[in-house]
Amino acid sequence: MKLMDPYSYQCGVIDCFNEMIRAGLKKIALSHPADSAAQRDELLPFSREICRKYGTKFYVEDEPLLTDLFPISLNRGKYNIIYYKNEENIKEYLDIKAEKQKLLTKDSYCGKARIEIAYRFGKLLSYPDEGILRLIRENHELE
Repeated sequence: MKLMDPYSYQCGVIDCFNEMIRAGLKKIALSHPADSAAQRDELLPFSREICRKYGTKFYVEDEPLLTDLFPISLNRGKYNIIYYKNEENIKEYLDIKAEKQKLLTKDSYCGKARIEIAYRFGKLLSYPDEGILRLIRENHELE
């Protein structure tokens, strides 16, 4: 099998996710987490081009939403690009993130509220209900 360089692989993922967003299969999609802002920013020119091609948009994320949907090591201290088409979807992402912060401030980010934040994030990523619940249940690497 021919080896693919990481940049080309990332570009393929970005293209695929934006095609899915354009088709209405996903509300938002995340780039693979980058270890540094500079590494993530190398993908911005391609992101601009692919979003122009598909009529989508992107949001540069320096502090990703951390939930029980994914293992904490996947996103803590990482940098992402969020792809979307409709402004209400990126607004919903930012609202979920703000709600989590409020819960943390009130020392209420636990139990049902914590699961609800992860669940809402999964729905925004257009995951099916059973997939969201399975990811939360099987995640043993919490923040």
